[in-house]
This record gives sequence, structure tokens and C-alpha cells, in this order.
Amino acid sequence: MSATAKHFLVGGAVLAALAVVSGAFGAHALRGVLTPAQQAIYQTAVHYHFLHALGLLAVALTLLHWPAQRLLRWAGWCMGIGVALFSGSLYALSLSGIGWLGAVTPLGGLAFIAGWLLLALAAWRA
Repeated sequence: MSATAKHFLVGGAVLAALAVVSGAFGAHALRGVLTPAQQAIYQTAVHYHFLHALGLLAVALTLLHWPAQRLLRWAGWCMGIGVALFSGSLYALSLSGIGWLGAVTPLGGLAFIAGWLLLALAAWRA
């Protein structure tokens, strides 16, 4: 197994575990603390966090079949960066109420889109 595939596999699994923890925290510890609007923002962060943890796992498993595909490495990095920017900014926004954090969210969305398109392009070229 390549080092990159291993790192993405471990990273994806850890991100998935953190998404479950974040979802449980939001559903239990934050119930009654957040407004309904803040709760919706928080749940959006959890949803995209979990989906893209699975996306990172998909990239890792694909790297096992095509280890020389540099596009897959870029796809993995985009997914990880997307989780940090998109979900991270939404977590922070929902918990702090600091509105300018919402300006970071679209950058994470662009990273997600780039990650999926790079995965598709890598598959096309393989």
C-alpha cells in the first residue's frame, strides 16, 4: 500500500469518526443551546463532513488500484481541505455566531467540487 493511500485511508476513517462524534454532540449537547437556524447550519456541517470523509476513503481505495495517479492525490487533498474549510467554517459559525465565517464556506465547497472532478478525471484517464 502506498504511503499516500494509507494516509488518506487513515485520514478518511478519522474524519468519519469525528463526523459521528460531531453529529452526536450537536444532537445531544447542543440541543436547546443553539437556535434552530444555528442547529441547521451545524447539521449541514456534519452532513458534508461525513460525506466527504467517505469521499476521502473512496480516493484512498482508488489509489490502491491506480497508485501512480497524481490526480487522485490532488482529489484527496481537496476533500480534506474542503472538510476543514466548509464544515469547519460552518461549525465555527453555528457555535460562535460570527457572520464573516460564512465567507470561508464557499472556498470549502469549491475544494469539494474540485476533489470530485479530479476523482472523475483520474478514473477517466486510468
